Amino acid sequence: MTADTFALHFLNGVTFGALLFLLASGFTLIFGLMRITNLSHGGLYLVGGYIGFSLLVVTGNFWLALVGAGLAIAALGLVVERLLLRQVRGQTDPEVLLTLGIAFVLGDLALAIWGGDPLTIRTPGLLRESVSLFGITYPVFRLFVVAVGICIALALWYLMDRTRLGAVIRAGVDDREMVDAMGIDIQVLFNRVFAFGAFLAGLAGLLGGAFLALYPGADWEILLLAIVVVIIGGPGSLTGAVVGSLTVGLIDAFAKALVPDLLYFTLFAPMVLILAWRPYGLLGRVS
Repeated sequence: MTADTFALHFLNGVTFGALLFLLASGFTLIFGLMRITNLSHGGLYLVGGYIGFSLLVVTGNFWLALVGAGLAIAALGLVVERLLLRQVRGQTDPEVLLTLGIAFVLGDLALAIWGGDPLTIRTPGLLRESVSLFGITYPVFRLFVVAVGICIALALWYLMDRTRLGAVIRAGVDDREMVDAMGIDIQVLFNRVFAFGAFLAGLAGLLGGAFLALYPGADWEILLLAIVVVIIGGPGSLTGAVVGSLTVGLIDAFAKALVPDLLYFTLFAPMVLILAWRPYGLLGRVS
């Protein structure tokens, strides 16, 4: 493998990892705080991408479509948590089955509304260009996704480590009963965190539509990778989401180039080893 080829695969892995982080960070917050394996997260990603695509067609403004997709999915997340998930709070099997059902509903609605043909979101002027990096020509949009991922990571770090709300969320991850006993409405906290995780899924959906494309089944493909990210990094750990996303992104990029027939093996073998060694992930904590 030449240096240029290595640099290309490395950049592909980092940029794909940034996209995975946008999805997995919301997923891991929901899982860490609410102990819900939210199988509808991929569906929220897909619908967010389609809503962003429609907004882009109507307005012609990529940035408005990006924010609109996030806010629309956040609103959907508020409704899903308040009207559905809250009714089965603390019941593991019903929660998993409910989110699984929501995922199928979202997938079928997306198919009925937007059809089954793959859709690619067009990016605005500058983001369609390329730059020379490490001796290779590389798309600006992929580097933009990395910049968005870094900004979201820094914002989440500040929220979690430097604000009272973050302290409450971290306390809720460690001991929900204690937070509830302190007079903090844990149900409202659950609702807001779920909506925020859905907002990040909506953002990832639009960016993923320009990065990969939108098509039936994309929700399950991206959800599977997000689950691997969370398991490797550790549920509820923001730093773990960063490490897990980069790990999965790099493995995916190099495996597709070098051993495409063993792609799933290269993704899941490290996950299995980590589960056997540290069931709570590399940077997770025993709950």
